[in-house]
Amino acid sequence: MADVYGPVGAPTVLLLHGGGQTRHAWGNAAQVLGDAGWNTVALDLPGHGDSAWAADGDYRIEVLAATMCRIWRELGTPLAVVGASLGGLISMAAVGRADAPPINALVLVDIAPRTEEAGVERIVGFMRAQPDGFASLEEAAQHIAAYRGRAMEGSVEGLTKNLRLNAKGRWVWHWDPQLMSEANHTHRRDADGYERALRGLQAPTLLLRGQRSDVISEEDARALVQTLPRARFVELEGAGHMIAGDANDAFTASVATFLHEVMPPTLSPRVATERGSMK
Repeated sequence: MADVYGPVGAPTVLLLHGGGQTRHAWGNAAQVLGDAGWNTVALDLPGHGDSAWAADGDYRIEVLAATMCRIWRELGTPLAVVGASLGGLISMAAVGRADAPPINALVLVDIAPRTEEAGVERIVGFMRAQPDGFASLEEAAQHIAAYRGRAMEGSVEGLTKNLRLNAKGRWVWHWDPQLMSEANHTHRRDADGYERALRGLQAPTLLLRGQRSDVISEEDARALVQTLPRARFVELEGAGHMIAGDANDAFTASVATFLHEVMPPTLSPRVATERGSMK
């Protein structure tokens, strides 16, 4: 499932959210990029939101990367991919595949091949907590606030984009619990594999890091950028791992500035390498 903004036929920006999130995680970034002239696609990753769940519960990174390559082919070129956290891991794995179509730009949002163990485990703990859901949206909001270290802004009704009411009257996350099985989680932790996948990447790359991130260090972020031929690094002040939620305006401006340089939103003929509909 995806929401699409901006003119049809313009260069496409594909937004891939983090684990446990949905296509709504980008704040107003998708709308702003669409209004600026890019055909912007905010996608629910497999097993998240309104996208299908895997019947066999298989969400290994190589499986998700193969799915992503198919989606990239459907979208055609010019194409820029913006991946946050899990979306970034999938993107890194995908660009190294033999069947990966070329992309015009890559934006990694607070993710790199090498991550901080404590920060990753904090995310895992948050996602695996409350397997039976919440009695109310207010209770869910308190759980999220405890993880982020600050109270949630706005109405709790906004959480209905990330939670659904089950048959027992409990609010549960809008993603497949199998995503966090040990088998699936272990397959995502392959720093050497992501580094190998990125070796052949020639597309301009932007790595955004939240200044307060506990998931990637500034040292590892800068080290990755130095290994890529056309990469740059931007650190967003005051933001943690959830950059789009913590500093949405600064995040959107950074992405738009980068894309204006490497893939301007001018209307151009689409080059589709595979026909089909996105599901």
